Amino acid sequence: MEENKNEIEDIQLIKRCIANDRLAQKAFFKKHYSYGMSICDRYIDNKDEVSWVLSNGFLKVFENLSKFDLSRAFKPWLKTILVNTCYTFIKLNKKYQYEDVDVAVNVEDGSVDFQSDISYEELLEQIKTLPNQYRTVFNLYVIDGYNHIEIGKMLGISEGTSKSNLFKAKEKLKEKLKDKLGIKAYEY
Repeated sequence: MEENKNEIEDIQLIKRCIANDRLAQKAFFKKHYSYGMSICDRYIDNKDEVSWVLSNGFLKVFENLSKFDLSRAFKPWLKTILVNTCYTFIKLNKKYQYEDVDVAVNVEDGSVDFQSDISYEELLEQIKTLPNQYRTVFNLYVIDGYNHIEIGKMLGISEGTSKSNLFKAKEKLKEKLKDKLGIKAYEY
């Protein structure tokens, strides 16, 4: 019931935004700011850069809002634009470098199973401490559900490099969680 109400509100706001109603654009941004920030914050480690990427993402949303199919759910569309904006920023930013590895690492799935009462927020904080290239691949694969071929195309790296970076991200995350929280991680 609440979900339908939000969808109706979004459709009304979208229509007003398309008509260049500045108050609707402000309300739209305010309504989706936290969700957008949570996405961008997973990929970008500098708060100023997160704000810049989020603003650019919303600019792309407003520029393309008239292309949005109102019969579809809005949040997945917004998420796609924001993730694309993040990895475009990452590709253009020289401090985000990827190890180029031609040997494929066998990583079967994105699940990491920890025996702990760790909260989602605590886990995200630990993910943020990963090196940029590992964090980006981890987020794209585990959280956002892209496959290694898609990640390779997005980031301009090979499928093997994507797999290797995911494997290394999981290893580093496992070690961080063991050290920080004193938990026992299952082997995967």
